[in-house]
Amino acid sequence: MVEKTITLENISLLDFLGLENQNIKQLAAAFPSSKIISRGNEIKIQGQTPEITRIHDILSSLIEHYHQYGKITDKSVHKFLTADNDFEEDVVITSPDVIVYGSKGGVIKAKTPSQHKLVEAVAKNDLVFALGPAGTGKTFISVAMAVRALKNKEVKKIIISRPVVEAGESLGFLPGDMKDKVDPYLRPIYDALEEMIPVEKLKYYYENKIIEIAPLAYMRGRTLNNAFVLLDEAQNTTPMQIKMFMTRMGPTSKVMINGDRTQIDLPRNQRSGLIEAMTVLKDIKGIGFVEMQAEDVVRHRLVKSIVEAYTKFDDKRQKEREEREKNGEYDNQDAPRRRQNFRRYED
Repeated sequence: MVEKTITLENISLLDFLGLENQNIKQLAAAFPSSKIISRGNEIKIQGQTPEITRIHDILSSLIEHYHQYGKITDKSVHKFLTADNDFEEDVVITSPDVIVYGSKGGVIKAKTPSQHKLVEAVAKNDLVFALGPAGTGKTFISVAMAVRALKNKEVKKIIISRPVVEAGESLGFLPGDMKDKVDPYLRPIYDALEEMIPVEKLKYYYENKIIEIAPLAYMRGRTLNNAFVLLDEAQNTTPMQIKMFMTRMGPTSKVMINGDRTQIDLPRNQRSGLIEAMTVLKDIKGIGFVEMQAEDVVRHRLVKSIVEAYTKFDDKRQKEREEREKNGEYDNQDAPRRRQNFRRYED
C-alpha cells in the first residue's frame, strides 16, 4: 500500500473540505478501494499507486481551483471527477501511424513524408523547428502532437502562442477588449483543437488552464514546466522575442516552433527572429529541424500551385535584383525590403 500526504497551505479548511468534510467524502466515495483521511490541514491518501496518482491529481486540481475561485463546492468536486473519468476513457495512443483520434472519432495522422519527419523529430527532440509554406499542416500536426502528449499524460498542460503582428489593420481600431482583438490571430489554433477534443472537455481544459492560448507577449517571465509548448507563426517574432520564448523552456517541457519564411509581416527594418534562430542554433544537438515544401501542401489542390507559382516568381525577382546590383543599378533604399522579402535565401 502506498501513502501520500497533501498539505493545505493558505486555504480555509471549511471552504475547501466542505461542511463536515463533505467534499472529501464525495471524493472518497468515488475511490472505494483507497482511503482518504483529512486531519487538520493535511490530507492522507492510502491505496495502490495508479489510483493514488489519480486522487492526487484531482486534489491538486481542486487546490488550483480554490486559489482561483476561493471555494470548493460539491459541483466542483463532481466536475473534476467527471473530467478525470472522461480523461481516463481516452485510449493511450501507441500506434506509430495515429497521432490522435479526433473529437468525432476520426483518425488524425501524418499524410506526407515531411509530416512524418515532423512527428519523428518531436519524438526524438525536446525542441523542434518546423518551417514550410501555407497549407503544409505545420500548425495542425503540431497541435495534434500536443494533444497526444496530453492524452498520454506525458505533459500536464498545453501552451500555444502566436506573435500578434498587425498586417494592414491596427489592433487599436479593432472592436472589443484585448481578447476580442487577439482572438482572430489565434483562430487557427482554436479550430485545430476543436477537431481533436470534444467541446465540453475543451471548455473544461480552457477554464482550468490545462490548455492555454495566448499572445507571445504573455510568455515573458514564465517558466514552462511539464508542458507541451507551441509557438506558431514564429517568422513574425523579433530575435529578442524568440530568444525570450525559448528560454522559458522548463526541464520537462517539449517545445515546437513553427513558421513560414515567405510570409514575414514585420516592418522592413526588422529582422525575423526565426531566421536568425535557425542560423544560431543549427549545430546544437537535441534540436530538430524539419523543412516542408510545396509538395507537402494538403489543402485544396490550387494551394500547392499557388505556392509553387510564388516561389518561382520570388526566385526570378531575386535573380533580377542580383543582376541589377552587379551592374551597379541596385537602389540602396531597397535594401531593407530585399532583406525582408528574401530572408529565406540567406541560409
